[in-house]
Amino acid sequence: MSTQPLVLVADDEPRITKLVAIALSEEGFRVVTANGGEQALAKAEEIRPDIVLLDIVMPDLDGIEVMRQLRERRPVPVILLTAKGSTADKAKGLDLGADDYIAKPFHPDELAARVRAVIRRSGGAEPGAGVIRFDDVEIDLERRMVTRGGELVQLSRTEWLLLQHLAANAGKVVLHTELLTKVWGPEYRDDLQYLRVWVSRVRRKLGALPGEPGRIRTFQGIGYLLDVEGAATAPGNGDVAPTHEKEPALIG
Repeated sequence: MSTQPLVLVADDEPRITKLVAIALSEEGFRVVTANGGEQALAKAEEIRPDIVLLDIVMPDLDGIEVMRQLRERRPVPVILLTAKGSTADKAKGLDLGADDYIAKPFHPDELAARVRAVIRRSGGAEPGAGVIRFDDVEIDLERRMVTRGGELVQLSRTEWLLLQHLAANAGKVVLHTELLTKVWGPEYRDDLQYLRVWVSRVRRKLGALPGEPGRIRTFQGIGYLLDVEGAATAPGNGDVAPTHEKEPALIG
């Protein structure tokens, strides 16, 4: 199986999809195209792309609506393509949840660079990274899916990135600064309260009761650990540092 990133491109203008497909294929990407929003959703469900490029203006479903529906199904990076190039339009697209925004016409080299940057920021797991299982939860790092009790868990992109980084280092303490930098960027590396809020959200999604840490253990002043082997029970305060017989490895 190829390990090159798989890109889904949706645009109702055939010349645009052809240009994008050629440009990205020459840069080593695998590319699948769709001629509208409905087809993009169907193909995304079938092929599970690593990133999606969406034209904002399409006759059936616009790019914003396609992005919304994609995110309801699973976290996936999205770049919006549009003929509108003003600063206000760019800000609107990013505010609505896009990972990046490229105005037409664009240079093929810029397009490829943007796609690589977004994939890199998204922290996608390497193929073959495996599946993490505990209790009734299953985290598929390669397909970027989480199920609980056999049901798909709806995660925002930020929730997924946070859980993904913890799951990829399951059994190890991941430092606060490492999580903040990897998920939000270096400018957030000291914002511990921000991290606590998002960790709490992920804990609830994994089934932890209010006020309990569940499987995401807190190490005061250090970081967090996804405990996939120990008992699910924990102290009532999610920020109480647990004790361990041997010191866990530190990441970052």
